[in-house]
Amino acid sequence: MYVAQPIEWTDRGVVMLDQRRLPAEEISYTYTDYREVAKAIREMVIRGAPAIGVAAAMGAALGVLHSPAKSVEALRTEFQEICGTLAKTRPTAVDLFWALERMKRRFSELTAQTSELAKIKQGMIEEAQQVHLEKRATDEAIGRFGAEFMPREGQVMTQCNAGALATGGIGTDLGVIRVAFEQGRKLHVLVPETRPYLQGARLTAWELHKGGIPLTLITDNMVGHFLKSGKVGAIVTGADRIAANGDTANKIGTYQIAVLAKENNVPFYIAAPVSTFDLSIPDGDHIPIEERSAAEVTHLQGVRIAPDVHAAHPAFDVTPARYIAAIFTERGVARAPYTQSLIALAATGQPASAAP
Repeated sequence: MYVAQPIEWTDRGVVMLDQRRLPAEEISYTYTDYREVAKAIREMVIRGAPAIGVAAAMGAALGVLHSPAKSVEALRTEFQEICGTLAKTRPTAVDLFWALERMKRRFSELTAQTSELAKIKQGMIEEAQQVHLEKRATDEAIGRFGAEFMPREGQVMTQCNAGALATGGIGTDLGVIRVAFEQGRKLHVLVPETRPYLQGARLTAWELHKGGIPLTLITDNMVGHFLKSGKVGAIVTGADRIAANGDTANKIGTYQIAVLAKENNVPFYIAAPVSTFDLSIPDGDHIPIEERSAAEVTHLQGVRIAPDVHAAHPAFDVTPARYIAAIFTERGVARAPYTQSLIALAATGQPASAAP
């Protein structure tokens, strides 16, 4: 089954597939400067919480690799600037900050072990590559847990794009669907377009089509119609940040899908790595919501589709935990009360039963 590769570490630099150009063109860029990586994250050349985390780790390693510093102290000062630049790119996806904290810890370990700059640089490269490898393994584990909750046949729905393009692996919510499909479940995926950036239409539909998984693309305002039909067996989406009580931030439009799912008795699931948990905040009211350019609402691929009026573009919304039937992670499945199950998964790391 075809799986896209949105980011790779190479001897030439960090290679990213430009997701802004899909599905019309498959164009990749090679970045050799951490500031270029930061700009790529900010401008959505790469997007999706886990993939942003991978990009941040690679950007941090790239900055260290090409640093002109001649001493550990000088490198330490520059490394703080590198991480600060990367941290300012996207505020909602917690994986970004998780990855940077991990790279900071590894930098501290390496500088405590050696003063040889070459060894420190190599160690940082290896850590970034390890982050990527672990994200791939994480996706596969999430897929195995979540697949057991999918119907044997029929329609399932997703939102935005949390496939390989968003994670660097097989995807979180699309990983669940991929594994279920490979197990022989006869699924047909309903894909809302996900205005205004059209991640569903441009990216999820492209991934599913390339992977040979049946799909139907729908507009965002068709969701209620299809859920009312009684033919949708499950909804599974990704997440950018999950608060301690289970409230979950995901792409704008997810909240209304969850409400409609509850009204129509369709189970609504989240598929996300444990690194998406933010147990430092009690609930979704504390999740920062990124405000993107209004031009992405008033224009479509550079063409104006609305008059010159004020437009709003909150890039994410928060789905309250009461609408979420379960959260699939690489360590098992969390259910309400999430204040207990999320802490247990984060603390123990022990797999839980995948049985519905």
